[in-house]
Amino acid sequence: KNKKNREKLYSLLSLPTCLLQAYNIHVNGVLHCRVRYSQLLGLHEQIKKEHGNNLVPAFPPKKIFTLTPNDVEQRREQLEKYMQAVRQDPMLGASEMFNSFLRKAQQETQQIPTEEVPLEIYLSNGQKVEVNILTSDQTEDVLEAVASKLDLPDELVGYFSLFLVREGVDGGLTFVRKLQEFELPYVSVTSLRSSEFHIILRKSYWDTAYDSDVMDNRVGLNLLYAQTVSDIDRGWILVNKDQHRQLKSLQEKGSKKEFIRLGQTLKYFGYIKFDPCVTDFPEKGCHVIVSAGNNELNFQVKLPNEQMKEGSFKVTRMRCWRVTSSVTLTSTPSNTFGMNWNLELAFEYLMSKDRLQWVTITSPQAIMMSICLQSMVDELMVKKSGGSIKKMLRKRHNGPLHRSESQQAVKSPPLLDSPDPNRDQIVKLSTKLSSVSLRGISASNSANDISGNDFHGNYAFEGIGDDDL
Repeated sequence: KNKKNREKLYSLLSLPTCLLQAYNIHVNGVLHCRVRYSQLLGLHEQIKKEHGNNLVPAFPPKKIFTLTPNDVEQRREQLEKYMQAVRQDPMLGASEMFNSFLRKAQQETQQIPTEEVPLEIYLSNGQKVEVNILTSDQTEDVLEAVASKLDLPDELVGYFSLFLVREGVDGGLTFVRKLQEFELPYVSVTSLRSSEFHIILRKSYWDTAYDSDVMDNRVGLNLLYAQTVSDIDRGWILVNKDQHRQLKSLQEKGSKKEFIRLGQTLKYFGYIKFDPCVTDFPEKGCHVIVSAGNNELNFQVKLPNEQMKEGSFKVTRMRCWRVTSSVTLTSTPSNTFGMNWNLELAFEYLMSKDRLQWVTITSPQAIMMSICLQSMVDELMVKKSGGSIKKMLRKRHNGPLHRSESQQAVKSPPLLDSPDPNRDQIVKLSTKLSSVSLRGISASNSANDISGNDFHGNYAFEGIGDDDL
């Protein structure tokens, strides 16, 4: 039997090159589409025609003779580097030509024709908004359709984003990822072929100073109020009993602005809370709950001696960060093999003057954590340059801002301290609102580094046979 399998494999490897040049493209750890070498070559020629040879990175050349297995792997690696180089270029990566190529490839891979369809978008309070869109509509088109249906003004659309989430059997929601400009929301959610997944609308900024812009509008106020109630309801925002009574009173009076203002004073307001994971700080193997917000990553660490510690890592004291992925093979009793993907977020942190230290988080949500860090840096850079946050939010999908290496670090609070034992978690304000956490997914082909500035463009390639298409 093994001999026959080997003969079948050798036969496959000797097939003409054209049958082997198909690749799975993973973007930020998620399978996005399948393309052939000829399609990528066509994209390259288009980019050269529009931008010239000087700007375009080198493309793997055609081969006259049949490719060996080593040649196939080498070409895959070269194509992966090419796509990452294009995406990381401020002009090429943000171009409509490049993003439309990825959207078209996604639609063709899933074999979904262009037609008008209804799509349900969820709000934080569980309500659904149905919009009529085309299956080929990109993320910004769908976002604008939802805003129009809600009567949200154009100047506030950029304050919100669409997120892909998964609903658990207990009614809880897990955020999978933020939808990007190179994907089609309808295709992204339907290709998962599960009713557990849907799309939710949520604010996309971190600085609470911008809440005032949103609250000046009736629809914006309602959206922000629903999100605040939801975050309190699932325990992301912590309150004591007295604060709970005040919130309940404001809720009964319908005082939404006052409710939000009081919420802004509470611990973890505006934070995103991730699932329990593992860290090597302050020592290896510590279980931790990570939250992102207020320009920091907050750690609630359980030490090996069962003692709980809490502390924060300011993004302004992070010199850099990266996401790495690795794969381990697992076998089953039926002699089949599976693959487990492991993700780690590591950042180099200024612990004290002249002392940098790497801190690592092992979590399937590592990419999502990296996205949170990058968006915090985006806002800080805009604020530092005196730019308009409104313009940044409106154009955020065009690519991240690059952080200056000379940016000065600011003073950080103690990294780990004992949490306040007198703080009580709020009783649920509404039984209709569910628990939410974020979960990132990855399926990259090999261990890859993604710098903090490049999370939008992490492309991983897998070579596949023609039959797999």
